Amino acid sequence: MIQASTQQQTEAIVLRLIDYGESDRIVTFCTADFGKIRGIAKGARRSRKRFVNALEPFCRSRIHFSRRSPESLALIEECDVLSHFPAVRADLEKTLAASCLIDLTDQFMPEDKKNEASFYLLLDFLRLLEGSVMTDALLRFFEIRLLRISGYDPVLDRCLCCNTPIGNQTAYRFDVAKGGLTCNVCGSGGREAIPVSLGTIRTLLLGREMEIGLLGRLLLSGQSADESRLLLAHFIRHILGRELKSVHVLNEIRRLKV
Repeated sequence: MIQASTQQQTEAIVLRLIDYGESDRIVTFCTADFGKIRGIAKGARRSRKRFVNALEPFCRSRIHFSRRSPESLALIEECDVLSHFPAVRADLEKTLAASCLIDLTDQFMPEDKKNEASFYLLLDFLRLLEGSVMTDALLRFFEIRLLRISGYDPVLDRCLCCNTPIGNQTAYRFDVAKGGLTCNVCGSGGREAIPVSLGTIRTLLLGREMEIGLLGRLLLSGQSADESRLLLAHFIRHILGRELKSVHVLNEIRRLKV
């Protein structure tokens, strides 16, 4: 017996899309109610009116779709755009940062498993990018919050070995393989251990816990920006097994000061 399609709708943010056939697109969405879902938008490449501005990366819409089972590819029937984030799209650095946000969300978010926390984290930080100045700190605070939501929260409040809370020393090392700090008394950590100052650690902890609306006031010094970028980049690469292309592109653009 053929299973009937179930009609559904949800709020969604576009993570990625690929062309399929001559006129269709396959789109991956981050949703509030269903986690990460993939769907096909029939005729999306030919008919601009049906999905106008709705199938672009990091666009937020209410999507109407149907599918026969949670495992099957959804049929995207309609998209009502809620936020297009024009200020982000008008700024190259913000656009590249938004690409990093959706790329990270795509990698850490499981398919077809409700995950409101990841959806609203992504939405909150896209809104921050839209309404404030782009800073390194915003990306770092997004990364550390996403790691916590995904079950990979790095241990930054104490030494992994002796459990002594941070504060007795001015510098520590972050053991990438173990996902946490080691103090000078307990040794230097593994081969990939990264030196990190107490100021950087405390700022990251504040950025992980502070109310989202206040994050724009929390900045990283030059040293802390470098240390936190290195720490989180190596840790995320260790978890995923590779560096994300979007992160590499943003770093190169900044290095070249384009």
